[in-house]
Amino acid sequence: MSDIEIRDDRAAGRLEALDGGEVVGRIEYFVLESPGRALVPVHTVVEPAHEGKGIAGSLARELYGIAEREGTVVAPLCPYVVKWAERHPEEAPAADPALRRAAKEWLAAHPGRF
Repeated sequence: MSDIEIRDDRAAGRLEALDGGEVVGRIEYFVLESPGRALVPVHTVVEPAHEGKGIAGSLARELYGIAEREGTVVAPLCPYVVKWAERHPEEAPAADPALRRAAKEWLAAHPGRF
């Protein structure tokens, strides 16, 4: 994993893992602005040739790190990130259930987004 770089492409809604400039994994997310601000991961994808290298976990950890640095929370809808957060409660504080409900409503209202 030492050669993997992680970059946040906020405009595209992707947190990307790069290996030699090639995107080998990503978390697709959106920023919820109301009823409170949250980063909402929807999908985690790692290219098959790069599975089992800890890339998905590194992406999830960095997403929570970004949220902490920005003073916001993560309201995960992505099943992988939900499970990762359950396994790492010290790094992944639980989001208010109202934020998760609002994130689900936003996603339902924007079906073509993801």
